Parts: sequence; structure tokens; C-alpha cells
Amino acid sequence: MPIDIETLNGPQREAVVTIDGPLLVLAGAGSGKTRVLTYRIANLIENHGVAPWEILAITFTNKAAAEMRERLAGLVGPRCRGMWVSTFHSMCVRILRADAERLGFTRNFTIYDVDDQKRLYKEIMAELDIDPKRFPANALMNRISTAKNELVVPGDFENQASDPVGKVAARVYARLQERLKAANAFDFDDLLLYAYLLLKNHEDVRAAYQQRFRYLMVDEYQDTNHAQYAITQLLAEGHKNIMVVGDDDQSIYSWRGADLRNILEFEQDYPNAHVVKLEQNYRSVGNVLAAANAVIANNQHRKQKKLFTASEDGEKINVYLASDERDEGRWIAGEIEKQRAAGLTYNQVAVFYRTNAQSRMLEDMLLRAGVPYRIVGGTRFFDRAEIRDVMAYLTLIVNPADDIAAKRVVNVPRRGIGKTTIERIEQFGREMDMPFIEAAELAIVDPELRASTRQSVASFVGLINEARTYGGDLRKVIEAVIDKSGLIGALQAENTDEARGRIENIQEFLGVVDEFVSTHDDEDADYAAPTTGGDDGAAADAAPTRVLRGDSLADFIEWVRLRTDLDTVAEDGNAVTLMTVHSSKGLEFDCVFVAGMEETLFPHMNSVGDAASIEEERRLAYVAITRARKRLFLTCASQRQIFGQASANPMSRFIQEIPSELRQSSGVGSAGFSGTGWEKRGSRRGIAGSGAEAGEGRVFGRSSASGSAGRSDRRPSVRSEAYARPEAGKKAAAKMAFATGDSVDHKTFGRGKVTKVDGDTLYVKFAKSGQTKKLLKDYAPIVKIGA
Repeated sequence: MPIDIETLNGPQREAVVTIDGPLLVLAGAGSGKTRVLTYRIANLIENHGVAPWEILAITFTNKAAAEMRERLAGLVGPRCRGMWVSTFHSMCVRILRADAERLGFTRNFTIYDVDDQKRLYKEIMAELDIDPKRFPANALMNRISTAKNELVVPGDFENQASDPVGKVAARVYARLQERLKAANAFDFDDLLLYAYLLLKNHEDVRAAYQQRFRYLMVDEYQDTNHAQYAITQLLAEGHKNIMVVGDDDQSIYSWRGADLRNILEFEQDYPNAHVVKLEQNYRSVGNVLAAANAVIANNQHRKQKKLFTASEDGEKINVYLASDERDEGRWIAGEIEKQRAAGLTYNQVAVFYRTNAQSRMLEDMLLRAGVPYRIVGGTRFFDRAEIRDVMAYLTLIVNPADDIAAKRVVNVPRRGIGKTTIERIEQFGREMDMPFIEAAELAIVDPELRASTRQSVASFVGLINEARTYGGDLRKVIEAVIDKSGLIGALQAENTDEARGRIENIQEFLGVVDEFVSTHDDEDADYAAPTTGGDDGAAADAAPTRVLRGDSLADFIEWVRLRTDLDTVAEDGNAVTLMTVHSSKGLEFDCVFVAGMEETLFPHMNSVGDAASIEEERRLAYVAITRARKRLFLTCASQRQIFGQASANPMSRFIQEIPSELRQSSGVGSAGFSGTGWEKRGSRRGIAGSGAEAGEGRVFGRSSASGSAGRSDRRPSVRSEAYARPEAGKKAAAKMAFATGDSVDHKTFGRGKVTKVDGDTLYVKFAKSGQTKKLLKDYAPIVKIGA
């Protein structure tokens, strides 16, 4: 099937047909970079005789990799299955699985997540007698993580360490790597470090990959750290056909080790590089783009480019100055309802904030308004204790040498194996140089342990050994492991709401298993990465890629470990999305709210005073603005209670940098303020805590009451009867009993009928809108009619 590149614009086409040599594509927000990447790959395969397995495409999220695979399948059909399209970490796992023995590991190694890591760090610190009060585990973890991402090995790290924390970290780092190797495990940073060391120090391995991958493409290049940059350089050395795509204006992860210089200095690394700029935006309306261009233009360290669009200007950017954070949340909830009444679905609305601490009040206000929402980046599903327990059991079955997993669940659920027994098993392990699970087998015949304890240890070891023999349908295997472990039985015995919630989470986990099975074929052959032997490497070149099998427990565990919270955002369910601006990168919504646009909050207080940090904050603002397709709302508060203290900060410089003709303002102290309809709503703190300030308090040195001359009919005085005792109304509602069929009156939504009562939750169908809303009795400002 010929690829129709005539549908591309000029610069896009230029990038697609530039085949040989280094290529830098500066892709502005919404400029179609995924399209360029996929069309370029399709062009290579269709028109230039390149085999799919000679192409390596690296993305930054599993979601982006899946999207690229899907688009490629549409362009070149099933042939793209032989191609590597993956994240850096997934690619490194593949490379390590093929040659783990070269590094002293076996192929069935485990990947430790942050929780596993923390447990290991605590054990090492106790072993080395390091005081966690003087040297917190997190501080040491950060130092060592940074070292690994800078490709600094323990010996070099020790030589460079001069400060007290560094010297302690050097001791921990050396022991950490010993313990990880003994457990046949890598942490996330190790995946990059060891893949680099494998390629650097083993010429035959490096040559095989360089020969295999004739074409290398890296997406989101501005987000690469030093390790990722170095791995990319090594792989590209063979053919120099490297294409990097990115946007220096969207580099927002320096705190995670990302180095903006990698993209800014690409032309120094490859002097003959061809550069293409994609500046036509296909996502946002004109005013949103003009605002984004105006803000980012204030940065000094960037490649010059200016986004433009063929679409209409659209509405102006709405700026709302709230009296405080409660008023801000109320106004956002009210605007969301207005947008919904105008035909927008909740799914197309997102609320961004600079810090997680802001989400609590926004949640509170959306809850009161009955607006459904989902949070991205809160407590991840896979971080919950009960899910970690299930994962530890499964990990132990695949890799019995994983001591951290073994110690996590040896007494979960409780089976009478206490701390003393665990320490005794650890001692056996040290003396005999064997993993915890093998040492536990010795404990079964240890006469110094009580018979009941020996029996408990035996049943645990027996469970793991038996589970290792299970095969067949993956869901049934995992169900059997969960059942035999007794996790659900123990939670059922607790018989509390919390335990029931945990059981639901474990059941939800089986849905994750189903998702994995349905997206990975059992028939897919489990091909190895290229072999490093052979006469000329031809066999390696011809071998298709290793793929994850839907019936493999080991592959399922790997898939789960490499997922991020952004990969688990459900597409279904009609709800507003709440997330930090950092989490929003790569996403887009018809309607975007950015809350907390104040100095010291956004830009963040940690950045003020440092030019490079302010530039990164400005790039973050640029990312937030360019997520919006049609409408953009920016909100700030004249005073705010956050991080446990009250503060009053000026409006963010990023709002001021948007030309005034692109903005329309409302709120306290601004022209045209006419209230939002939310002042009438009761709550736990009067008018949700801001009645006096909003109605007649002095804000910025002038009375907002006097500023609303001529509009008094629209805004009753705070002392009016409606506000005399807001607490009383709320408490009365909380005590009131509601039943299906009751008629109620809601202060915002009007008259309605209760269709269902579930504890404190009421389902009310409102006459005016015809919608059924889920309201919490304790929060909702409702009264029963005719009671």
C-alpha cells in the first residue's frame, strides 16, 4: 500500500522524506509529531526496502508506544510487529534479558519498584548502622538515583563524594548493588545503567545492535537524561541514521534528570544534522496559541519558533480572580456545569494544578457541586498495599531469589511467622549464601523453632513451590495463587468497610490481568533479542523482536512494573480529569482550567530567584496552555490557605505575559464582576468559608462591595437573612432522613426527586436539566419539600 505523503504539510513531508543521516525535528505542541514519526517509518518500509526489525523507535510512555504501534498497523499492516517500538526502560529490559548472564544476573531477574527499593534501603541502613534521622532514606535514594542516571558507578561515586551525605550514600550504593545482584534484581535506574554498561563494555553485543538497528528514532528527546542520551549515542554509532523529535519549549523534567542541552546541542553532536521545524498547530484555536507564544517568548534558552494555526481565533482566555481557594473551586465547578449545559462532556474537561496539595480543595468543591471527577497521579492503584502483596506473591513464583518479595509476604496474611523467625531465616541465608526462600526450607527442620512456626513456614514455602508448577490460563493461575495465599479470606474475616474495599481492589487487579491477556497473544513467539554470535550477524538481523506473551506470568509482571500512572488513565467513565501540570504533558482537552496562577505557587516558590528554574516553570505554563483545544480558564486567588498557612500573593507573571487583548477577566476587584451564583450555597463554613471576604471584605485595599455599585440586586448582603445561620441549614440537612420518591430543592440545580438512597449518598433527578446527580447528603445544600 503506497504511503500518501501528500496529506502532510511542507515541513512534515520534509521530515518524512529525509532518510539518511542525523535529523532533528523541532515539533511544537500539537504539530503532528506522531504522524511524522509513523509516516517516516512507513516510508522507510514501503519505499526504501528497510526491514521492520532494522528500525528502533523509542517513546517516553507505554501509551505513546501503543498509539504508535496502532497507527503503524494502519499504515503498513502486520509487518510492523517485527519492529521495536518501546520506552527506554522496556528497551533496556529486552537488551538485558538477552545477555543478563554477561553481567552476572540470570534472565528471570526482577524489577524493583520504589516500594521494594525503600524496603531494601532500610535494611541496608540498619545493617550499616546508619541513622535514618540524620540521613533520611529518601535523600540517599535521590543521590544514588542521580548517580545512576549520570552513569556513575559505586567506585567512582565514592571517589567523588566529599560531603557527609555523599559519603554515607557511597557506602549504601556499594552495598545496594551487591544486594540487588544477590537478589537477581534491578531497580528502575539500573535498567538504564546496566544496559549502558553492557553495550559499552561488550563490543560484540554493541556491534550486533548497531548492525541490526539501521534507523533509530527517539521521541520527546528534550526529556532524555544523561544515561538515555549515552545509550542513544552508542546505538546510533553504527549507521548515524538517528532522528530525534522534541520540543525544547516542553522540557519540564529537569528534577527527574532530563537535560535540555541534549536537544539544544544536537547539532554540535551531529554537525551535518538536518533540522526541520513543525510550527503549524492542529490542536488549539488561535487565541490559545497566541497566548502560549506570548508566554514562551520570554525564555532566553530556546530554539526560535512560533506556532500558528489555520483554525479560528476562538474565545478569549478567561481569567478569574477568586477571593480565596474555596471561591476558586466553587467558580471552577460552576463554569464546568455551564460548559456541560452548552454540550461539552465531562470527559473533555480537565483541571490542572501546580502542586498536589491544591487538589484537596478542588475535589471538595467539585464534590459539593456533584461534578464527577477522576484524579491522575494520586495514590496509584499499583501502590496500594493489597496489590503490592499480590504482586510480591507472583514475583516470588517467577524469581524465588527475590528476598524483598519473600519478606513482604512471608507473614501476609498473618500466619504466625514473627520477626525473630524472619531474622533466623535471614541468618541461615547469610551463612549458607542462599536466597530467603531456600533458607526458609532449612527453618522447617530447625528444632529451635516452635512446631507451629515450622508448620507455618512449611505451608508458605509449599504454597510458593506448588504455584511454580501452575500453567495454562493466566487469569486462572493468578486467581489460584490469590486463593491459596489466603489474602482474600483474611480480609473477609476482618469484615470492615476498609477490608471490603481492599477485596474490591484485588478483584480489580484481575481486570488488569484480563487487560494484559486481551492485548497480548499467546501465540506470539517469545523471540530473543539479537544473538551476539554468528558469522555475520545476519541471523540476528532477521530475527523478529521479542514480544510479551499473554500466557506468561513473568511477562505480565514485567508489563505491570513498566506501566506508569498515565498509562492507567481509563478512557471510559464520564468524569472531569484532575491532575498536576506535569502529568498533563502529551494530553489534550477541549476545555482546560489551570488553578492557582499566583506567584510562589506557579511559578513555584522554589524557583523564584533562579533564572533557569523560572524558565522551566514558564515551559510548564506553556505545556498547560497548549493542552487546551477550544477554551482556557486561568484562576488565581487574592488569598489562599495552602501548605498549612495563609498567604496572599500577586497574580502569576505568566498571566501578565499574555497580551491583555487576548484575556477577559472577572472576579474580585476586576471589571464586570457579577457573582457566580455560588454565593447562595450553604456549606460547613458559612458561604464555604469566604462569605465576608467575597461580599464586603477589603481586597487589595479597596472594598469589593463598593466596587459593585449598580449590581447590588444581583448579590445580597452577607448580613441578609439568607446567610444568617448557614451552619444550621447544613446540619439540618445532615440529620434529615431521605427516602426514594422524596421531593427536594437544591440551591443550584433546583427541584428534583430522590431516585435512590445509598447510605449518605443520594441520587437525585432534577426537573430543570433532566439529569440525575449523585450527591453527598452531608455536603449538598438540599432541603426536603413537604416534609
